[in-house]
Order: sequence, then C-alpha cells, then structure tokens
Amino acid sequence: MDRQHNLPGTPFVAPDEELEARRHQSLRQAPYQLDHAHREVVLKTVREVCDHRSWSLHAVHVRSNHVHILLTALPPPEKVMSDLKAWSSRRLRETFGEDADRDRWTQHGSTRYLNDMKSLESAIAYVINEQGEQMSVYDARIDQSKPQ
Repeated sequence: MDRQHNLPGTPFVAPDEELEARRHQSLRQAPYQLDHAHREVVLKTVREVCDHRSWSLHAVHVRSNHVHILLTALPPPEKVMSDLKAWSSRRLRETFGEDADRDRWTQHGSTRYLNDMKSLESAIAYVINEQGEQMSVYDARIDQSKPQ
C-alpha cells in the first residue's frame, strides 16, 4: 500500500520483495502481531475511549497487523490517533504483561476526512467487508450497544 493506493476501490500495489526486505532490515523489533485476544482488547479499548470522549464511532476492524477505525471527533485526527494508540498500548501492557518499550504501531498512520454520508458509507463497507476474513469488528449500524 502507498499513498496512491490507499483509497477504497483502488488496486493493490504489486509486491516488491526488495522494498519489503529493506523495510524488514530497518525494524528495531520483530513485527507486533495481534492474535484474537489482543485484537479484542484493542477493540474494547477503542470503543471505551470513544465513549468516554463522546466521539461517534462508526466502524472498527482490528486485524492481525493493523487497525481501521472510522469515527467523528472534534480534535484533529493526529490527536485522536495518538490517544487511541496510547490507550490501546496501555491496555495491552496491563492485560498481557508486555514491556512498556514494545513498539506496536507505526509512527503515524492514515488519516482521512470524509465529508459526506456517501463517503462514510463507502468507507464503512470497505473497513468491515473488504479486508478479507473479518477479525475483531464493530459496526455501529448493527451494534448500537455501549461498551461493556
């Protein structure tokens, strides 16, 4: 994936083994993988933070190596993303006894403004249904319940 291929409906980038090898060599730690239990902690945490901050959560799909979140919030997207990463990391440390210095997330992430209902609905469909097999998912259109 790159900036030109990071929108719903755009084709995937062809595999590049050399680029993958260079990026793998530059890692400071082994890639962080989210198994089912870890994904559920992240999903629950995202829902709790959004509820606590009164952010409107539309959809979440926690995958084994990344997370898609669609929400509406007043703070800038960078602040929202930073808060969600921080709280998820904290809950993962508390739940699984992980080291505080463990890298879990990329330095930034993709933030995109959706300015109309058609764009939002398209993004929800992409996040929920177009990621491959569903893993840990929240869809506000179906589940209107508050976090537990």
